[in-house]
Amino acid sequence: MEINKIKKLLPHRYPFLMVDRVLSFEPQKKIVALKNVTVNEEFFNGHFPQRPVMPGVLIIESMAQVAGLVMLVEDEHKGKIPFFTGIDNARFRRPVVPGDQLILEIDVVRIKGNVGKVKGRALVGDELAAEAELMFVLGS
Repeated sequence: MEINKIKKLLPHRYPFLMVDRVLSFEPQKKIVALKNVTVNEEFFNGHFPQRPVMPGVLIIESMAQVAGLVMLVEDEHKGKIPFFTGIDNARFRRPVVPGDQLILEIDVVRIKGNVGKVKGRALVGDELAAEAELMFVLGS
């Protein structure tokens, strides 16, 4: 899935759209996406000017946006907005810096109606950068 299709599904826009491409997708099971991390990201101006590091909360946000796509591709959920309802077991394992490509892997734990729970991993190459369990609900 390329960026124009992603923008049709996700309500996020610059500077807060954190997904560049979907690499693979198994409905209701798994999705893998890509986020290119460039020095032009607005957050690097302040985090940190001498040693730019992607904020952990934005790595989690990237995973959450990919997780939202799992549900938003379904016809009955088109046009809805995914809202965070919880984060468990979040861990950050390595810094993410300009030039990195984040591979965002989301495994569906459970989807029931408008509520979902997933396990997410963010990798740079073969290295785990972050992981978390995410819960969300779709609203209008």
